Amino acid sequence: MFRQKNIINLYAPEIVVPNNDLEKQVLSLRDKNEFLENQQQKLIEEIKEYKRQILHQQRLINESSSKRQKMAEQSSDGAMIAESLPLHRAHGGSSDLCKFVLQNEFVLDGARVMGIDASSQIIVASGRAPGVSAEHVLTKICMFSRQETKVRLPPNTKAVRDICITPGGLAIFASLGRKLSLLSMTTNNVVLHYDLPAPGWSCSGDQTGPNHVYAGLQNGMLLVFDTRQTKGPLHSLSGLSTNPVHTIHSVVDDNGSTNIISASSIGPCIWDVDGNENRPNLLTGMENQGVCISLACAAPSSDLIVASFRPRVEFSGDGSASQMGISQSPTLSGSGKLGCHALLRRTSSTSFVKEQICNANVSELRMSKSAIIPCSGTGQHLFAYGDESLRGVRTWRLPSFQLFADLRPHHQPILDLRFAESTTGEKYLGCLSEEKLQVFRIRS
Repeated sequence: MFRQKNIINLYAPEIVVPNNDLEKQVLSLRDKNEFLENQQQKLIEEIKEYKRQILHQQRLINESSSKRQKMAEQSSDGAMIAESLPLHRAHGGSSDLCKFVLQNEFVLDGARVMGIDASSQIIVASGRAPGVSAEHVLTKICMFSRQETKVRLPPNTKAVRDICITPGGLAIFASLGRKLSLLSMTTNNVVLHYDLPAPGWSCSGDQTGPNHVYAGLQNGMLLVFDTRQTKGPLHSLSGLSTNPVHTIHSVVDDNGSTNIISASSIGPCIWDVDGNENRPNLLTGMENQGVCISLACAAPSSDLIVASFRPRVEFSGDGSASQMGISQSPTLSGSGKLGCHALLRRTSSTSFVKEQICNANVSELRMSKSAIIPCSGTGQHLFAYGDESLRGVRTWRLPSFQLFADLRPHHQPILDLRFAESTTGEKYLGCLSEEKLQVFRIRS
């Protein structure tokens, strides 16, 4: 006979085994839940903002309708046209020259640059893929069907700085991974790539043939390639400085020769790629305008050019901005700096003369994009630029720089702006910000 207290239990009543994988999974799910809650809150705020904009636009429409009705009651001589003009400017822009009609709008995430194939009605946009891998991808977008295709880029391509689509169906893009790549728009595969001696900042096809392509580099060089020769460039040309060549336009002069008009921070330059000159010439009158941040050409002859500048900030010996530099770069209300747009007109195959200057709000950080838009049948042109204070596109008449229209704004600043014309004459203007892509059809 034994008492209960004399019985000794030889086995543990409960065994607990730590599960590290399960703990990691719980922590991961917790982080994901917090991320989704933050995303939900952002989406709710965006929905509220869109509703607020819709109400604001509806109020503008109602006010405009009321004003037009009052004007019609007071007079029937057509004076209400002037009253309705601000409404057109808020949504697109119209006049006797041409009209901007919003064709489509796409929501994007992290977009940076784009190219437009007007004949195939396809837009190629580049940006960073979602996630933590920091992978860069191209997105092919059909203008009207909203169909999207993601194109994965080869490893080490890094950020794409410029995209140009050739009439032959190739998308050329220059990237910070020291690559100039050619993408087939049909197969979505990179069919050819060149290794660059420095990061690529700009690229362009040739106006006179499908075989020559050009790349502007971070170190100020211009490289000329023939796609029939895959080993390397035909010519490596040194620039006037080691500043990045942020814009390239291939143009044809009166003699039928190909010229390259480029822009770096020192100003716009012209390169004679068909001749024997190895260095470019800075366009006359552009020496002391400031920092050149954008260049637009009226292709293919480029008889008109608009170069955009922001003030140059000078630094004293101790590294701080001098009083002269500060006074030369006043900050406007909102974002941006007070800069200028300079209109130049061609006088010979290699010479331009400065005609007109317009003060404007420009980016204080980015090398912006701009475009010159021909108006069919009138022989006149418009100049389009992403205005920092508007966070949208503003257009001017040329050569007077008379304000024409402000297009529908974005929530973020305009990062890229492209004009394209199809082989059948349709004209499009694409406007890209980090969050959105707008496509306007231009009607005469």
